Amino acid sequence: MVNSAFELAEATTPILHDLNLEIPAGQITVVIGPSGSGKSSLLRLLNRLDIASSGTVSFQGVDVTGIEPRTLRRDVGMVFQRPTVFDGTCAENLRVGDPDLTDAGLVTLFERVGLDPELIQRDARTLSGGEAQRLCLARTLATTPSVLLLDEPTSALDSDSVHVIEHFVRSFVDDGGTAVWVSHDRAQVKRMADHLVQVVDGTIADSGAHDAMGHVHDDDNLWLDSTGTAPFTNTPPSDPPAEGPAT
Repeated sequence: MVNSAFELAEATTPILHDLNLEIPAGQITVVIGPSGSGKSSLLRLLNRLDIASSGTVSFQGVDVTGIEPRTLRRDVGMVFQRPTVFDGTCAENLRVGDPDLTDAGLVTLFERVGLDPELIQRDARTLSGGEAQRLCLARTLATTPSVLLLDEPTSALDSDSVHVIEHFVRSFVDDGGTAVWVSHDRAQVKRMADHLVQVVDGTIADSGAHDAMGHVHDDDNLWLDSTGTAPFTNTPPSDPPAEGPAT
């Protein structure tokens, strides 16, 4: 039985160097560190958007260079900081992930990410920022991944959308999935992380169970954005949204 989702051994790129890291399966691993330290580059290694110039990156015990990229990326889905929607309806966007999606399948995906199914035939480019990000998450889910890579997916969203996405990711992991999430939001990290990876100057400075790494929350330098100031902390509402699809 493989207990780790990913293993990196001396993995090196032009931005990252000498990465030795194990990312546990079935947990939310949150990647933290100063802006520009290489957090997003680390995510890109995990599904071959970038390739290590030396060392190895393994997924479930298999070197990723031996896995066909499209196959890997359908199992290791990625959600980026800025949502990218395609021309056409929301339904057409989801069928980019799975051309065989039935109408019932579309409704199921919308409901999983808290979108109103009445939006399915809407022009995707008319969605709000929060709706567009949830559409991108649903499109990623259309490939039925076992792993989600999330590159600050809630950094520009309203608090209700943050709550919906956080709740979904926790449910995804509780159902057996694995998530690797880059975040600058100290409060979000406290809410979401089971496991922490600290990246500094292109390498792994520390990693371990969140409970054993509480000291990182006291280091203000880890939470600075690219301007050198503390980023906005988007705190979800204290009460969950009312039952029913979110809009």
